[in-house]
Amino acid sequence: MNRAVRISLGILGVLLVVILALVITVFVMIRRPFPTTDGTLNLPGLQAEVQVYRDEYGIPHIYAQNEHDLYMAQGYVHAQDRFWQMEFWRHISQGRISEIAGEATIDSDIFIRTMGWNRMAQAYVDYYEQEQPEYMTILNAYSEGVNAYIEQNRNQLSINQTVLGLVNEPWEIEPWEPVHTVGWGVVMSDDLGGNWSNELRRTELIKELGESKVASLLPFYPYDDRPVMVPTSAMPDLMDEGSSSWLREMDTAVNWQNINTTIVGSKPNLGYLGTAPFVGSNNWVISGDHTESGRPLLANDPHLGIQMPSIWYEIGLHTPENNVVGFSFAGVPGVVIGHNDNIAWGVTNVGPDVQDLYIEKINPNNPNQYEFMGEWRDMDIIQEVIKVNGGDDVTIEVKLTQHGPIISDLRDNVNDPLALKWTAQEPSRVLQSVILLNNA
Repeated sequence: MNRAVRISLGILGVLLVVILALVITVFVMIRRPFPTTDGTLNLPGLQAEVQVYRDEYGIPHIYAQNEHDLYMAQGYVHAQDRFWQMEFWRHISQGRISEIAGEATIDSDIFIRTMGWNRMAQAYVDYYEQEQPEYMTILNAYSEGVNAYIEQNRNQLSINQTVLGLVNEPWEIEPWEPVHTVGWGVVMSDDLGGNWSNELRRTELIKELGESKVASLLPFYPYDDRPVMVPTSAMPDLMDEGSSSWLREMDTAVNWQNINTTIVGSKPNLGYLGTAPFVGSNNWVISGDHTESGRPLLANDPHLGIQMPSIWYEIGLHTPENNVVGFSFAGVPGVVIGHNDNIAWGVTNVGPDVQDLYIEKINPNNPNQYEFMGEWRDMDIIQEVIKVNGGDDVTIEVKLTQHGPIISDLRDNVNDPLALKWTAQEPSRVLQSVILLNNA
């Protein structure tokens, strides 16, 4: 064998070794964050033993002796399977995406910080601490579980983090806090009820075409003869348990005959194919009179966006007092859509009008004052600092009025100072209602 052949074979051998090493490294990196699905783990803070059983489809069922351990284990299991999703989601809710992605997402962070998702989430946490301490106990237990996973797996949390760390500068993985859970609730509130841009578009059209033409082109929903909520007069006295007479009263209070149920034989409508705007989610209930088992059936189609991994996470939560199975959000305790031993529930979105825009009158002598009830008031001015991976910090000034933040700069060609009023700006028990449903 001549010298050239030996050199060629040597180079080929080295290349094969390098390629094999790379394949093994990539294989290990990909599998390293995979969850532990059998064996025993030690979670400091658990009050009793918890069992996590995964069925043939990989769906986890958590069996705990008390609520604290149940939600702590749910936090751990969520993080096992979806930590990267949770990490990215919390950066979205806080307007801190640029800390991961760099300059490409600065505009998104400016939008979120101006809207105030981060401030709203903190206001909710403050409210829960003062008014709903029992729910804070659940949020804290869930956070303990997520943080236990982070501490045990800090160097192998996700392949996404590893790859992004090769492109951008690595970022610090912070402890999970209740504000991160609540923040995703704020994001979903915007996703399911962000009608301010539609109102602005309608206003712009009215200026160009007039109100009557716009009403013809974009008619309002006929609430009078197609109610989406039962009138108050038809609602039962919730304290009057055991009475079903309110069901008959509701039948007479609402003219159900006006509801248009005709689809078969109607003209082709692209809305049936999901291509028209505002094609919403749906919920179907079949009476037990029409089922083989004699029990009612509930079918729910929430129509949330498609993403990978899915926005939903299927799970079973079990204690001696309750059994709940259904779909959750990674990052949020409880089951959002599902059933327990007593009831089943679904979630649909009616596209509610939960946001209003106010044209503020600015003091011509002081741009940081606006008129309210005939008086000039000072705006609250907040400095929001956006940290950028691999770049310089970006500081923005957010002006707050009685109605909400001034958001005019978020849209092009908007000259009037617009303030956004949104029902989600006022803390409520909406997230806690998930747990209340689970325990109903």
